[in-house]
Amino acid sequence: MPSTSSYRPRNPGHDYYGVGTYLITLVVSGRRPLLGTLSDDALRPEVHLSALGEVVQQEWEKTPQMQVAHGNSIKMLACVCMPDHFHGVIEVLAPMQWCLGNILHVFKAACTRRWQQQQGLSDNSYNRPIVVDCKSEDAPAWLRAKAAQHDTEGGLLSTLSKHQRQVYYDLVGRERRPLFDDNYDDTVCLDERHREAMIAYVHDNPRRAILRRLLPDVMQRSLHVQIGGRSYGTFGNLFLLRWACKVQVFCHRRHPATRVPYETTADYARERVAWEAAILNGATVIVTPGISAGELLFKNECLERGYPLIHFQKEPIGPYWKPERRRFEACANGRLLILAPWGLDAMAPVADVPAATDYSRFHNLNALAAEICAFTGTATIIKQS
Repeated sequence: MPSTSSYRPRNPGHDYYGVGTYLITLVVSGRRPLLGTLSDDALRPEVHLSALGEVVQQEWEKTPQMQVAHGNSIKMLACVCMPDHFHGVIEVLAPMQWCLGNILHVFKAACTRRWQQQQGLSDNSYNRPIVVDCKSEDAPAWLRAKAAQHDTEGGLLSTLSKHQRQVYYDLVGRERRPLFDDNYDDTVCLDERHREAMIAYVHDNPRRAILRRLLPDVMQRSLHVQIGGRSYGTFGNLFLLRWACKVQVFCHRRHPATRVPYETTADYARERVAWEAAILNGATVIVTPGISAGELLFKNECLERGYPLIHFQKEPIGPYWKPERRRFEACANGRLLILAPWGLDAMAPVADVPAATDYSRFHNLNALAAEICAFTGTATIIKQS
């Protein structure tokens, strides 16, 4: 069984041997656009696959049959080769002998082998375990020591830092570097609706990529942006921060006096009329995390009607994160900015309730929304994806 020690799935407590459906993302090493080229027409989005891209798609499609011999029953539901990364949806039909990481390891190794064949490398080159080269006299002493402790390439790679990996590949030859990065990203399917959304996301990926390229100002993903002394991950139109009038939508779950659901009260109805009037009068952007029922109702109305919106979320924005379709479309229209504060769970507790709880997150996100409403400076992009 292949080693999977270098793999770090997003859900470490999940049973990756069991039945389930997953959205998988693999990134080409160095984000080189080796798998194809993207068209410029968002109305007719298409990836023109390179010979290598066709090989990757072939290897993905034949994986279920290859896994039958190992006692694993899987089904590939969708895939797309983007120029510098790959998305696929895989369904595990029955408990497996291998885990998901094993299957992806074999798939990635097959893609690398085919790529190296395309480059004209000899069978001896791409079939020889790279760990053998690391035990040679030409290797640094520290690398020889590490190689002596491992019999497989995967086991060795998992012990190396990013810098050490560069030394490793310089030694064995850049052309023998694996096609894909060592790790992968997986999203576990929650239900049938989520499964359909995963498949739709894969099919829609070329159009999304074209829109991000054509609309860089309003489809920008930044990993660290300084806003008023705080650091956020962001996606969308940063120019919304400059709007003169920013109005916070903040609602308790229950009315402070009557304790009934706040969104059912006359007070909420009056506030909702005031919020909408401010928008229709122009130059107003709504700011809210959309957590309580009242906040969520008005956040959804903003998305449905195209009202300008700054939306806070508790989930972090990483290098491969993208919003779901409705928020993505709002970003493409320049009407949405998504903010994900770094260090949310390290903020102060609320009413002695730890910060890393939904109660404190609700109040802290609304406190940050109030800060953004008062913000009049300039956002500084520290790191852009």
